[in-house]
Amino acid sequence: MAAAARASDKLFSPLSIANGKITLKHRVVLAPLTRNRCLPLQKDEPGNYNRIWVPDKLVADYYSQRTTDGGLLISEGIAPSLEGNGMSGVPGLFHPAHLDGWRPVTEAVHDKGGYIYAQLWHAGRTTTEPFSGKRSVAPSVVPMEGDSGRIPPGYSGPVLYADHPPIELTKEHIKSTIEDYCNAAKMAIEAGFDGVEVHGGNGYLPEQFLSSNTNKRTDEYGGSPERRCRFVVELMEGLALAVGEQNCAIRLSPFGLFNQARGEQRIETWASLCKELKTRLPELSYVSLIEPRFEQIHSYAEKDEMISSWGLDPSTINLKFLRDILGDTPVFSAGGWNDTNCWGVVESGDYDAILFGRYFTSNPDLMERLKHGKIFTMYERDRFYGPFPERERGYTDYLTWRQQEDKGKKTDGIVRIQPHVTEVEIAV
Repeated sequence: MAAAARASDKLFSPLSIANGKITLKHRVVLAPLTRNRCLPLQKDEPGNYNRIWVPDKLVADYYSQRTTDGGLLISEGIAPSLEGNGMSGVPGLFHPAHLDGWRPVTEAVHDKGGYIYAQLWHAGRTTTEPFSGKRSVAPSVVPMEGDSGRIPPGYSGPVLYADHPPIELTKEHIKSTIEDYCNAAKMAIEAGFDGVEVHGGNGYLPEQFLSSNTNKRTDEYGGSPERRCRFVVELMEGLALAVGEQNCAIRLSPFGLFNQARGEQRIETWASLCKELKTRLPELSYVSLIEPRFEQIHSYAEKDEMISSWGLDPSTINLKFLRDILGDTPVFSAGGWNDTNCWGVVESGDYDAILFGRYFTSNPDLMERLKHGKIFTMYERDRFYGPFPERERGYTDYLTWRQQEDKGKKTDGIVRIQPHVTEVEIAV
């Protein structure tokens, strides 16, 4: 597509979110991306390992680089409690140091005319006590299979999930977990975030309640699609009371398999959830959906096999049933979008905005590249997740297309720019 035609695409038109409080100047959104680049609050000592990670100026630079005037950024997943933190280098919103760490980030985004939402992320059963220092929690005692591939502090290698199974959340513990989310949301607003997004997908705690293979409860929080939705609905209602309905959003992966989410009744469950959210919280800022066939680690063949096992046709499955339910609530889409397949999507009416993830890691000026028809710099998969001794490497050292042209498309002796990859790659 010619650059002139690209610039006129509806992707670059205004969009109202937050029930009219915010008007974005374009619909290219930074997806939430875990990068593990935050600093430890304290040094590790034998028997007293750091569990709290805090953003600093480098993190502020990273978000600032990806900010555009009137553009929206969704933060990396932020833990609302120690209990919810799944790995090293991931920030939180539960300690006073987090306020001081996040304020420069939000200020940097606002200084460039952008908006930023804090994604609240509770790992649930996908973390273990060796990482968080707390027993992991879940709707039911169903441990993950295998290990995370990461080494907890004080250990010489990865630990098996089965050796550190989650405890089942009691009703009182459910209430206190929602309170943790609400306190984190209040801190987010105090730190300058424009809103909060609940990570309700990818097999983390909210989706563990939604998934029949991880939620084996027989009380009001499990046993049917409607009851499995109860935790998420109560969570969103609590957040709406805490910081305002228009300041709240949620991300969902209705057909995701990540983190061993293998539940059935996908259409019934997520349709029930969206109906409840639309009825109870009609002023939600937006709902972000991950594409049905996109998957973090599984191939298309594996994904299609699973979809078929649910009695669904992989070739025709889509998210229109949720778009119809959500009506005038803005709906975002994530999963597999690049500079070749994003055109005309907003015009189709299927989605109101598109989230870009992996390519945003290596293209801080991604929106400008799209608008002007500039080739994407290929991302570096082995620099996605830290912690690293050289934190800026593969994080804040990518050049804009203008800088690449000025410097012969080279930086530090490394040729960064490469032709974009047209085939769909599966992220790890």
